[in-house]
Amino acid sequence: MKLFFSKPFVRDYRKLPKQIQTAVDKQIEFFLSSPSHPSLNIKKMNDPRDIWEGRITKSYRFTYRIEGDTCILRRVGTHDVLKNP
Repeated sequence: MKLFFSKPFVRDYRKLPKQIQTAVDKQIEFFLSSPSHPSLNIKKMNDPRDIWEGRITKSYRFTYRIEGDTCILRRVGTHDVLKNP
């Protein structure tokens, strides 16, 4: 699977504390190697654009969308990011 980082994702990521950035990197590695990894807690969002969410930590999430063989990482941050995935 190819990975694409959207501009909002990159902007969000750069604003995160270093320790959370490290956790994001780790969870994205899990996601690429095993999308069903239990720590990711992947679930489909209630959104007509077919957007999914995954867990970084108890308080942080990332959102993504699959298009063909590409995963588009859309947003990353606290639960507030889920209001505008």
